[in-house]
Amino acid sequence: MTSPDSLPHPAAPAGTPAAATAAGDTHRSSWAQLDGPVHVVDFGGPSGAPLLLCVHGLGGSWLNWLLLAPLLTPRYRVMAVDLAGHGRTPAAGRGTDVQANRRLLDRFLTEVLDVPPILIGNSMGGMISVMQASLRPASVAGMILVDPALPRPRGVWPDPEITRLFAGLFVPHLGATVMARRRARRSPRELVDDNLRRLCADPGRVPEPAVVALERGQRERGDLPGADHAFVGAARSVVWSLLHAGPLAHMVRTVPQPTLMLHGTADRLIPVGVAHHVAAQRPDWRVEILEGLGHIPMIEAPDRTARLIIDWLGREGQPAVDRAHRVATARATAARGGTTTAPAVGS
Repeated sequence: MTSPDSLPHPAAPAGTPAAATAAGDTHRSSWAQLDGPVHVVDFGGPSGAPLLLCVHGLGGSWLNWLLLAPLLTPRYRVMAVDLAGHGRTPAAGRGTDVQANRRLLDRFLTEVLDVPPILIGNSMGGMISVMQASLRPASVAGMILVDPALPRPRGVWPDPEITRLFAGLFVPHLGATVMARRRARRSPRELVDDNLRRLCADPGRVPEPAVVALERGQRERGDLPGADHAFVGAARSVVWSLLHAGPLAHMVRTVPQPTLMLHGTADRLIPVGVAHHVAAQRPDWRVEILEGLGHIPMIEAPDRTARLIIDWLGREGQPAVDRAHRVATARATAARGGTTTAPAVGS
């Protein structure tokens, strides 16, 4: 875990190639231009190693992978992307709902990378990963789903507090206003503490440097244009996809890629019953139930999460590893003609 001071800066100086934006010893922050800037972080890894691309959940960002990535980079190349309206990627006129961000991910996979990666998707990022793998199977080598937002079986419900919070987002003209007022009344640290309380079984497991980094991300979020509206739009689309789950349920049943699913028993957002339901439907998937962990085990228990991922990659996930084995590079960088600069986002 690096200190917050060594995290990537959000923007490159004018004229700096996107792929050359270095920040810190272990991360490289760069930008892709896909009808607007898309923030990407390369955590490193051996040259030519299989590529793992991390896709965060609702309200998350590349920061969600700070603890897990260094445990994987000794063997694998690890990158993370900020979806539109999240992290350091502004909406910039693009949609921030699930379908729009699935299309944005598709463009990133097909226009920026030169190899199909293994997607590591948490929560909404898991939902988007399944959609991408189903709709564009050639673009995804395999999947590692971490407490993904997938259809629940009958009789399985999220925590009542979580249900009330999401229900409030559906009140017309109210959701973004409530979020803005909450941010005005609570410090960034208090907002992070609130989130960790909801997302972790034991927030005390999260090391202080990680909490400080998330606090910095919370401050940056306040500077991202339209962040509250982006969150509300994304949240509504996640709920809508789960309430009208026929297409997504079909994708879960038929998606062809090798898949590992990790799910905490104390997840208050996506109950563990969802994982049991998926395990019954997909006996070819490896489903690991994480006793005593919440919705973000890659933050709450990164060592345990990494061990399971590495074990799967060396066993059932080997076909996915073989497909993701070439070095991923930005085509624009190789061309030496399509470089772009980043906008000033955050601080």
